[in-house]
Amino acid sequence: MVDTRGLLPGVMVTAADTGDRAAAQVLLDQVADAHHRLALIWADGGYTGSLVEYYLATLALVVAIVKRSDDQKGFVVVPKRWIVERLFAHLMRTRRLVRDFERRNTSAEAMVYWSMILLMTRRVARP
Repeated sequence: MVDTRGLLPGVMVTAADTGDRAAAQVLLDQVADAHHRLALIWADGGYTGSLVEYYLATLALVVAIVKRSDDQKGFVVVPKRWIVERLFAHLMRTRRLVRDFERRNTSAEAMVYWSMILLMTRRVARP
């Protein structure tokens, strides 16, 4: 999960057989508990369905699905999606995250947080 500034309020590394919607529900519950001012979530088209209604009913969170318009052809960066793509580019600058070296999900999550700490300290130290 990425905020509009490109920072990481939460991360969840799962096994390959875990669906994105199931993992998103657990992650959003954790992030919503920690960040009480959270009101709007932009999500990819893969998160449509019952997830949108669930968060509106239980946590009063609005999940807005950002989709590419039908008249666009080829590779087009969807608005708001570029924030996530930029974060992925920053994370891939950390050599340990380029390949799956970690054996446990918790250590993989720790490596992502470590990479984000490096990114945030660079932003703070910038003149």
